[in-house]
This record gives sequence, C-alpha cells and structure tokens, in this order.
Amino acid sequence: MLSPKSVETREDAAALDERDPLAPFRDAFILPQGVIYLDGNSLGPLTRAAKRRLVEAVEGEWGEGLIRSWNTADWINLPHTVAAKIAPLIGVSAADLIVTDSTSVNLFKVLSAALDKSAGRQVILSERGNFPTDLYIAEGVAPLFGATLRLSDDVMADLDESVAVLMVTEVDYRTGRRHDMSAVTARAHQLGALVIWDLAHSAGAFPVDLEGAGADFAIGCGYKYLNGGPGAPAFVWVAPRHQNAVQPLSGWFGHAAPFAFEPGFRAASGIDRFLTGTPPVLSLSALDAALDVYGDVDMNLVRQKSVALGDMMIARADARCPSLALASPRDQAERGSQVSLRCADAYPVMQALIARGVIGDMRAPDILRFGLTPLYTRFVDVFDAMEILAEILESGVWDQEEFHRRAAVT
Repeated sequence: MLSPKSVETREDAAALDERDPLAPFRDAFILPQGVIYLDGNSLGPLTRAAKRRLVEAVEGEWGEGLIRSWNTADWINLPHTVAAKIAPLIGVSAADLIVTDSTSVNLFKVLSAALDKSAGRQVILSERGNFPTDLYIAEGVAPLFGATLRLSDDVMADLDESVAVLMVTEVDYRTGRRHDMSAVTARAHQLGALVIWDLAHSAGAFPVDLEGAGADFAIGCGYKYLNGGPGAPAFVWVAPRHQNAVQPLSGWFGHAAPFAFEPGFRAASGIDRFLTGTPPVLSLSALDAALDVYGDVDMNLVRQKSVALGDMMIARADARCPSLALASPRDQAERGSQVSLRCADAYPVMQALIARGVIGDMRAPDILRFGLTPLYTRFVDVFDAMEILAEILESGVWDQEEFHRRAAVT
C-alpha cells in the first residue's frame, strides 16, 4: 500500500484520496472553485448546514418569531445545545461545558477562578511563545490577584511549587508542536498547580480527552476546526471539582435566576456560573449547525488522516522546497494538524501563494503556516500546494512589489 511519505506524483495522491474513508464529508463544505484552502486552522469554511441555518434563524426565528423565539426556537438553551455537540470532541461531559463569549473572555474567567482556588501561590506560568492574547489576558488578571506572570521556554522544567496556575496551549499556533496533555497535567498536579488548556488548535482537529488527562480547566474557539464562522462563540470547560470557584464576570445569564431580576448577584450552580451576558444567537446558530458534520465522524480516522496529510506535506516540501526549513515536529506524535515551514521572505511568498489559489497564512517573523483539516483537505490538495510553492520559489515571482505590500491581517 502506498505510504503518504512516498507520494511522488499527483496520481499517487489521487490514489490515496480514492481510499479515504473521510472523502464524503468534503461535500458538507462550501469551497470555492480553484482554491486550495489550507487555513482552516485560522478560519474554517462555511458549511452547507450553517448557511441553511443562518437563513432560517434570520428569516424565520428572528424575522417571524421575533422575541418569542427565545422560547419557541429555544434560543435560551443554545449555549448548552452547542456545548453538547462539542463535548464528545474534547472528552468531557456536556454538563461541564458551556459555549459563550470569546476565548479571551473565557480565559479571564477560568484564570481568575484558578487563582481564587490557589491561595498562597502567586505565579502564573506560561510559555514564552504562547498565543499573545493568552499572555495579554494573564498580564491583566495577575495584578488583580497579586500574582505574577512567569514565561518559560520549557514549562515542564520550570514547574515548581510556587506555581499556582500553568496556562498552556496544547498545540503551538506557530509550529504546530503538540504537548502531551496527560504528562503535563500530571506533573503540574504533582507540584500542586492547576492547569488551564487552550484548545484553539485542538478541538475538532484530533481527539482530545480532558477528563482522561485529569485536566482542571479548558477554553477554545468555535471558528477554526469547528467551522462556526468568523468570531464564532468560544467554549469553556471546568472540571466539576472547580465549579464552585469565583469568576468575577457576574453577568445576568450567570445568575441563579436571571429572569427574577434580583438587584443582587447569586451565582448559578455548576457550569452556568461561567455564563455572562446575553448569548449571540445568530453566531451560536451557525456554530450549532456547523457542528452537525461531526455527528457521524470517527475522530480517530480524523487523526489518522491528519497525520498522513502532514507526513506527505513534509515529504513533498523536503523534495520540492529544500530551501525551506521545517518548523513543525517531524515526529507525528508531537505534531498537531498543521505543518509550518520557515521562510525568510514568508510574507510575500504567502501572498504569491494566495494569488495562485493556495490559501495558508503567515505568522511573524518567518512562518508559512498550513492547516490540515481532514474533513475537506485532500491529498491532491497537499500535492498541488507544494508544487505551486516550489514554482513560486524557483521563479522568484514572490518578489514582486504587490506581494510585499502588507495588509492589516496576515
């Protein structure tokens, strides 16, 4: 049987696609003709189900139902309805997960809750290369609790008994390097620290088992591998043993009886206390429909194909683009669902790729980043993308002035 690492022709790649058990799921997505989309780790594409649902939510539920739809269309329970679809993807009970707000806001909540439960300890430990918004939120939360943020190049080595909270992203957004969730969590607990996992590049990309790892808190977004649309609501998970912690964003949906309109705050029980303001119904509706594609998906097959796509992309990059250095781990076990290549001229090279219909993205200072989303990415897509990248590098077309002009979003 042909190995992804040994693909040498487009026909070889097409043969892998013919044997792909996930191939039928590609039709669930609306993908423009002539485009190879390798940026689902930044924004997932529109699904056919989400498009239909948005029309229904706007024209029927909002347009006809008006305010009645909080009850008749069950808008009020959307944070729980959507959570129930995400829960099996990350290995948790739906009763301990809620979909609400943004990843940043949810991180503020759980970081505050974790520090509230860590009396006597005042250090938040995180990776120096963690996604900036996580570090920014930690910088803002730390002084509220008299804590300090400590950054590390090796959190496992720098964990000690002064650490209250370890805040770590499972898959590095630049390189795709993946942490061993169970090992990191176990080590943190051994030293008495709580752990917050950011699953922005994990949920929907491969199986996650928060409960199996003994994790404490987790957050993640709905617009990447979950395909919920730009700015889709995020999720927050809190282990039952921590759900009595205080989180300071005491909005009315986090109240024990929001429609009693009491003048003082009484926190809801369980995960509901991590709700805040009114849910964004249209965004939640789109995410709800987009998640339906996962109802029949075996996430172990998703992981197998992700690994195969990554192995093939790395092999083709080695063969066709030898001037580029691999930034992602070569070891499958250490890699999430993306491949990153180092390129001194990453910005104009990526712009030239996009102009040729290959959409990835660039992360400063020198990363060409390609997301591998097994439900719609084909092996021929990866083959073609590396061929086009090789042509762009060999021809020098990337050095045209138009490709050097910086846009606001990279």
